[in-house]
Amino acid sequence: MQSFKSASILRRLLQNSRLVSHSRSFCSVSTNALVDESQSTVLVEGKASSRTAILNRPHALNALNFSVVDRLLKLYKNWEDDPDIGFVVLKGSGKAFSAGGDIVTIYNLLKQGNLQDCKDFCWTINNLVYVVGTLLKPHVALLNGITMGGGAGISIPGTFRVATEKTVFATPETLIGYHPDAGASFYLSHLPGYLGEYLALTGDKINGAEMISCGLATHYLHSAKLPLIEEQLGKLMTDDPSVIERSLENCGEIVHPDPTSVLHRIETLNKCFSHDTVEEIIDALESEAAKKQDAWCVSTLRKLQETAPLSLKVSLRSIREGRHQTLDQCLIREYRMSVQAFSGQITNDFCEGVRARLVDRDFAPKWDPPSLDKVTDDMVDQYFSRLTAFEPELELPTQQREAFT
Repeated sequence: MQSFKSASILRRLLQNSRLVSHSRSFCSVSTNALVDESQSTVLVEGKASSRTAILNRPHALNALNFSVVDRLLKLYKNWEDDPDIGFVVLKGSGKAFSAGGDIVTIYNLLKQGNLQDCKDFCWTINNLVYVVGTLLKPHVALLNGITMGGGAGISIPGTFRVATEKTVFATPETLIGYHPDAGASFYLSHLPGYLGEYLALTGDKINGAEMISCGLATHYLHSAKLPLIEEQLGKLMTDDPSVIERSLENCGEIVHPDPTSVLHRIETLNKCFSHDTVEEIIDALESEAAKKQDAWCVSTLRKLQETAPLSLKVSLRSIREGRHQTLDQCLIREYRMSVQAFSGQITNDFCEGVRARLVDRDFAPKWDPPSLDKVTDDMVDQYFSRLTAFEPELELPTQQREAFT
């Protein structure tokens, strides 16, 4: 079978835009060890000419630990080299696709002084995201349920993303003193208008219908049809993406965002979030709220007030840089940012955010710096600086794989 090279993510995000239908979740609820050698965390099903990888940590909303991402990376590389395998399917068990990285375990490791395991996890998941985005065979992600953070990172760069009425997407990292990672600065920056900035800064959730409308998903179907589409995909003997797409479309549905969707606020959203600084964005939201008594602007301001001030500035810059970078460049930069966040040399906001939201659950984080006016340019710049001579940069197989732009 001929190999299929992944098209650019921008084309993927736009080509299926014709398919247009909650407390906040975070990247983990698990306290298991980050390194779990059991292969039961990722199950495998073999089909006619495809393989299905099943994220199997339902008790933790399929949060990604080192065991999961390392196994997926090895599986994908083996399947890509196997001429008898035409395409790959990825799904989650239970009520989630994946809530993202296992941040409670990362928090515990940092508290124990084990920074290296945290860096190893980031190194591996970023390599996995790059492999998904450049896979030489079609990739189908069934995003049924919670799809957040790293869970979005290992699926959205792939060829097809199938959303359902149960899909909940978000990048809520600023709420824990972190930044959208695992390729988020790439795919968020390619969304229509300034929707990516809005999602990155506020951590707001969108549903499956909204994902279709903005291009994060390529197909939509009711969750009751998932067994049918899996059965049809399992019978396919192909590596042709057009054949797979026809099969998905046969079960697909046309849906539209609810009237209350943020996508119906895109004009106001663009007006406010197109500004160069977080302060200007907040000023614009306050102005719109005052002039029009706009409840959405008031709600958005409230969401921004919950987030870490330094994370807001770092995340805005990250998305803006992502607009002009390739996927591999975004991943290398995000790796640097993650090492800075975990090291605690600039701030301990990450550990404080996880403590407040997921460990002690007092929901009263003490951010450092505590306000936007206390965030200096040097703090933000340090997040984006190259790592020291003794700290290796993220290495990606860019010479062996198709450039991803």
